[in-house]
This record gives sequence, C-alpha cells and structure tokens, in this order.
Amino acid sequence: MSADIKNIRNFCIIAHIDHGKSTLADRLLEYTKTIEITEGQMLDDMDLEKERGITIKSHAIQMEYAVNGETYVLNLIDTPGHVDFSYEVSRSIAACEGALLVVDATQGIQAQTISNLYMAIDHDLEIIPVINKIDMPNAMPDEVEDEIIELLGCKHEEIIRASGKTGEGVEDILNAVVERVPHPEGDEKAPLQALLFDSVFNSFRGIIAYFKIENGVLRHGDKVKFFNTGMEYTADEIGVLKMDMIPQKELRTGDVGYIISGIKDSTEVKVGDTITHVNRPCNKAIEGFEEVKPMVFAGVYPIDPNDYENLRASLEKLQLNDASLSFMPESSVALGFGFRCGFLGLLHMEIVQERLDREYDMDVITTVPNVSYMVYTKQGEAVEVHNPSGLPDLTMIDHIEEPYIRATVITDTRFIGPIMTLCLGKRGELIKQEYISGNRVEIHYLLPLGEIVIDFYDKLKSISKGYASFDYHFDSFRPSKLAKLDILLNGEPVDALSTLTHNDNAVTLGRRMCEKLKELIPRQQFDIAIQAAIGAKIIARETIKCVRKDVTAKCYGGDVTRKRKLLEKQKRGKKRMKQIGNVEVPQKAFLAVLKLD
Repeated sequence: MSADIKNIRNFCIIAHIDHGKSTLADRLLEYTKTIEITEGQMLDDMDLEKERGITIKSHAIQMEYAVNGETYVLNLIDTPGHVDFSYEVSRSIAACEGALLVVDATQGIQAQTISNLYMAIDHDLEIIPVINKIDMPNAMPDEVEDEIIELLGCKHEEIIRASGKTGEGVEDILNAVVERVPHPEGDEKAPLQALLFDSVFNSFRGIIAYFKIENGVLRHGDKVKFFNTGMEYTADEIGVLKMDMIPQKELRTGDVGYIISGIKDSTEVKVGDTITHVNRPCNKAIEGFEEVKPMVFAGVYPIDPNDYENLRASLEKLQLNDASLSFMPESSVALGFGFRCGFLGLLHMEIVQERLDREYDMDVITTVPNVSYMVYTKQGEAVEVHNPSGLPDLTMIDHIEEPYIRATVITDTRFIGPIMTLCLGKRGELIKQEYISGNRVEIHYLLPLGEIVIDFYDKLKSISKGYASFDYHFDSFRPSKLAKLDILLNGEPVDALSTLTHNDNAVTLGRRMCEKLKELIPRQQFDIAIQAAIGAKIIARETIKCVRKDVTAKCYGGDVTRKRKLLEKQKRGKKRMKQIGNVEVPQKAFLAVLKLD
C-alpha cells in the first residue's frame, strides 16, 4: 500500500561533477537498508558512468526511513552534474520538492553547482546544503561553509557536514530531508496528472516510463493517455522503484513510480509529458516541460552502408532514455546515408558515440561537429543551417548570424590571466568579473558557440590545472563574418570535412587541416593533392607523393632515352590511375581535424 501523502518526501541531489553525489546516494540507500552495497556505485549502473565517474542518466529509487515511530517514504531522484546534461536535471527537479546541494569540501562551489542551484530555486525547492568529503586531509569545511552562506543566505547550523566514504553525517541528512523538505501537495480526488520524467527501453517489456503523480490516483489496469501525444494505453503494470521494480495495485498523489503498458515505439513517449486517465482527463498538462535545444550538430554515418536501418533503430532506443538527443536523416557524397544528430555539447556527443558502440554494437563515423547558423539571403529569407554543405550560394547570402553563449568560469585568481587570454583568442567579450570569496573569482564572458565547441573545455582545464569550472547558457544570434572552408582531394570536395569558420581564422585553419591530412591519409599509387579553399580561392595545398616502383632498375648502361621511355610509360599509367582512383579517407582523419592543436 502506498504511504500517506504527509509521509512522502521527494528530493534530488545537485552537485558539480566529482563532488561525490553518487557515493553519498549509495550511503543513504545503505543506511536505510534499501540495498546491500556490493561493489562500486549502485546507482550509476552503466559501465560508462563507472569508468568516467560521471552520472549520465537520471535514476530514481525509493527508500523507507523511520523517525519517532513514523515511517517515511523517501524518493531520491539522482541527477547528472555535467553541463551537457542540464536538461536531465531540469526535469528531475520538476519532480521534486527538495534538493540536497552537495559541495566538495576540498574544492568549494563550482560553476555547474550554481547553475543547477538557480534552476532548483526557480522551481521553489527547499535547499539543504551538505558539505561532502570532510574526511579528506585537504578539506576546508569552514571556507566552503562561508561560500555556501554567501550564495544561499542560510545559517551556519543549517549546513550539514558529511562524508560519502565514511558515512558520517548520513543520518543528519535523512533527518533533515524528513524535517525540512515539504511533503508533496496534490488532490487525490482530482483527475489524474502524472509527470513523466524518464523512460527506458526493455527488449521484453517495451518502454518503461517513470513518473511522479501530482494529482489523482493511478490503479493497475486503468486506461491512460499521454497528454501531449494523445496516445492511449492500458496500465498493464505499475509499481515503485527500489533496486528492482516492485509492482503495486495502486499509486496515489505524491508517489514516484513506473508504468509498463506495452509501448513499442519510442516516438510515443516524450519525457516531460503528462499522463492522465482516458475517461476523466485533466484539462491541462503539467508545466515545466521544455523542448530541448541542441547546441552542437554532427553527422553520424554507419561504416557499413547496410547498417543504416540498424543505426536508426539504435538511435531511437537511445533517444528514449536520452531525451536531449535529436536526429534526422541526411546523405553525404563521401559517406553515403546517415543522420544529422543534435547534441547538447561535446561530452554528450562523445557519450552517445560510446553508447552506440557498447550498447548497440554500431561502428559509426562522426563528422566534424558544428553549431547552427542563421543565414539571411538577399531576398530577406532566414534559413537555419546545421551543416556547412547546406549553405546557400555565396552570391545569395546577405549576412550570417552565429549563436553566442554567456559563459561563467569560476577559478582561482592565479589563473585569471591565461583564462582571459584563452577567451579573447576565441573572440570572447568580457562582461564582468566578481570575487566570490578569498581567492576565487567568477568571470562572465560572451563567446561564439562555434569557437568553444571543439577544444575549449580541454584547454580551460589544462591552463587552470583543473581548477576552473565552466558553465554556459545560450544568449543570442549575432552577425558575424564567416567563411565556408572546403577541403579538396584531387580537386573533389570532401563534404564531410568542410567547416564554417571566422574569416580571421580561415587561412591558418586551412593550412593546419592540410598538414594534418597529409600525415594521416596513406600514400597511394598516384599523387594526391590536398587543398583548402574558400569559394574558388585555394588558400593552402599539400601533396602526398605516390608510391613508386623503380622501373628503370633493369636498365643498366645504354642510351638515356631507354630510361626516359620507361619513366614516360609509368607517368601515363599514374595519370590514368589518378583519373579513376578514389582516395580513402581514414576515420582517424575526421577525428584529427577536431583536435588540431
């Protein structure tokens, strides 16, 4: 039976990457005897999550905790901490009434913590500040406590000191959740309204959707419909999420649970949708659902053209439990048929590639990532371009606008100089800088998204020795002088290598791309000319010399014309070969263009 609404607490954990939230979540589960910890993190169940030490997916799990003879049901919705997964965070926050703000005692507040915190405050969540890792020898709990007080305006005694490793402070956290987090508000007699915050694909049961009931009651066997898509289903099984799924007869207002209704098609489940009854529907959907805006686009192509349909099926399944991935079919002269995928950022793109490889066994080639541009033609039309090959003819273009972001970097004052140099090199404009506490500074920049998309984050980490944290939000489109850089192999453009870049960087980028491709493309039987061009103007060229057989070896002595004759014959053969030969571009070459430095 489900608990009384007064005894339900729904909360999430907000933290920057590596501040120990998954370990802390495990301690909470262990303390409430929800699970026996065997090894590693229990909530991060993807291999990728364990290897990289990041949470990629939102997870939900139910715990029971007794205080003063009353049993409380605590629903923990674990959230990712990386800037690329902020959409996952936004919908987890929408399903909660409270949040634990976890800050690492050795590192203090970081950029991502602040942006997710503002999101939680916008949703009126009760914030419980927790300083984690206080058992570390280099912990500075007092300084971090001052930072939190400055950020939140709370009192010293409201901050809990804890350690996910030793389990210290875990009981205080559970008590604080029970005492401070408000119970869900809702009306059991109202029509059913449930917020769908996640979904996973199971090859035996179809799609399993996770939801939180805002109003009404859901019973086993009810006829339900999804508000935004209008599709109708029967609730074959409903239940709560512990380490496994535990079926229940009914779920009431405030409960977090799952529903299995034999849905097979991934497009029918939109995360953020509202579930309601067919006979007595609610009159409006739950707010807080936003369509996600991809920031980075790249072409994903199967290495074997016959895998095209498998790739489509894999992307659809992946989209189910990663709602921020979007894709549409496209074709390329060099690579055949594939998909143009939209990602939230570069880490997101890397994770999607890895998951395609591991979970669905797909070998794919990914083209150079780029952002979307607004192109205004001389007829006054505005066209959104995701791919350099989709650019209208240069004579038709009036001007191009590129997306700018507002970036926040939090770092140690020692690194202000190098970070400013990096941002200015990326055509950034300084908006303001503020000192947070002691020697920590928060710098705000306006930057073109296209400049940071490839290697900005890696460079930022290396020049700040890992002490800078970075977060960004889309700001606006601004006019920009952009040039389309084409790479030609033997005069044929390779569309997968073309990029849009700023005029000032075009020549150096073209030169570096040619040099890099010369290293990576294997020598053939004929000369290969690699050229970089803007429009009809060639700006750089490299030549890969052909592999030659010494055809004059059998001539010794005699007249020089005998040698010349053999060489001329070889030259004609090479020329004919060049006309019919095609150049194989290895996958390494596509990737190396991303990491030119």
